[in-house]
Amino acid sequence: MTAQPTADETTEPTDGRMTHREVVQALSGLMLGMFVSILASTVVANALPTIIAELGGSQSVYTWIVTTELLAMTATVPLWGKMADLYSKKLLIQLSLGLFVLGSLIAGLAPNVEILLLSRIAQGVGAGGMSALAMIVMAAMIPPRELGRYSGLFGAVFGVATIAGPLIGGVLVDTSWLGWRWCFLIGVPFSVAAIAMLQKTLHLPVTRRAVTIDWLGALLITAGVSTLLIWSTLAGQHFAWASVQTVAFVAGGVLLLALAVWVESRAAEPIIPLGIFRHRTVSLTIIASVLVGVALFGGTVFLSQYFQFSLGKSPTVAGLMSLPMIFGLLVSSTIAGQLITKYGRWKRYLVAGAVVMTGGMLLLSTIGATTSVPLISLYMAVLGVGVGMLMQNLVLAAQNDVPASELGATTSALTFFRSMGGSIGVSALGAVLAGKVTSLFSEKFGTAATGGTAKVPDLTTLPPEVLTVVREIYGTATAHLFLIGAPIAFLAIVAVAFIKEKPLSTLSGDERAAQEQAAAPPH
Repeated sequence: MTAQPTADETTEPTDGRMTHREVVQALSGLMLGMFVSILASTVVANALPTIIAELGGSQSVYTWIVTTELLAMTATVPLWGKMADLYSKKLLIQLSLGLFVLGSLIAGLAPNVEILLLSRIAQGVGAGGMSALAMIVMAAMIPPRELGRYSGLFGAVFGVATIAGPLIGGVLVDTSWLGWRWCFLIGVPFSVAAIAMLQKTLHLPVTRRAVTIDWLGALLITAGVSTLLIWSTLAGQHFAWASVQTVAFVAGGVLLLALAVWVESRAAEPIIPLGIFRHRTVSLTIIASVLVGVALFGGTVFLSQYFQFSLGKSPTVAGLMSLPMIFGLLVSSTIAGQLITKYGRWKRYLVAGAVVMTGGMLLLSTIGATTSVPLISLYMAVLGVGVGMLMQNLVLAAQNDVPASELGATTSALTFFRSMGGSIGVSALGAVLAGKVTSLFSEKFGTAATGGTAKVPDLTTLPPEVLTVVREIYGTATAHLFLIGAPIAFLAIVAVAFIKEKPLSTLSGDERAAQEQAAAPPH
């Protein structure tokens, strides 16, 4: 049976599905928006020293320029995911891109650090929406059996944006006629283009129903997560990990999250439906997503520092040295997605990805100041291959396991926990790195020389014999970091090993929703 198409449905086939060409056109807008929103988290990495110097910021501001955006993105993902189950996905994704554009414009024109930090919050809220909604929109358009073909591309986009950010930022800063402000402004034209593309190509039916949003639950979740992220950012730098401040932050964060669970369990429309955790697959993929976040964010952040401090490379060259990891992630994500679509089997790629990721962490735990660049490149490619097989296929496994009505909440929960794992992982691993560097400085130069804390050295001012020792220190400390990270990655193997493989559905999210609604008993 066919119906006369409406004005907004003239490009849709008569069976209600978007054609392959229309899906690709819509995905182009999604991928473009996702690329620039994820890029915003990492593009400032190599530009921060210049930004801080020009705006007169302190060392604490240095950290917060990155953390503020990441915190806003992580904390708002569940809210975006819930709204996607209630309102127009197309409108929401355009709204998130609009917020991102606004934040980017303010950041690029910021006269001081205070305005810059506020703009990063707006960027983070917009990026959180894009991160959550991209996969939700995909699941609404495409059946899980076909999703592998496209989710591999999204995994590649996410990884490339995360890893290429420092390279792009380094080039912009080193280019005299551009400068650091373009680290923020570069995303504006692409985001506007993505909004226009989605307006033209994305055609999803809007289900209108009476809705309520649990704003108290959203507030408690945001406050609880923000408290823990602030603690993980400050601990080890402004106060000791084992301190009264740590107890206060952790207890406060846990109490807020416990209250959020209590509120969510009684809400008519909870932000994160607790029922999704009854699905073993969802719970295990969330655990694995946290661990992948630690491996991906931790690996890229600290390898960039290793290239500059231990190997003596410039910001631009350090960015170029990330390419093997990008290539490994791109290839494995794309190939695994194609194979999943062809054969319908997905668990083997999760297990293989976790094993390869752990192997990459172990290989990187052997690096030092004298390790050759080709060998480091090989190790990074191995890590990229592992992460590429895992990241988006975890989302695919979870989406295939839940009712269509919970697709948005489930997808946003995975994105939320992966981002939170990355945020806390970077902070915790950064504290481990700082502690190791300080102890090695004290061992080589004496406690009096370091004052108990090793400050980041200016390598250009050091005599050759001291420079050699400093490079060895950073090489040893980075290897120690990956040695600590390897057992964390190993836990991902355990998590995915217990996931039960379920045949992939051949229905899109909208078709599944219609089928489930028809099968539901009348009220």
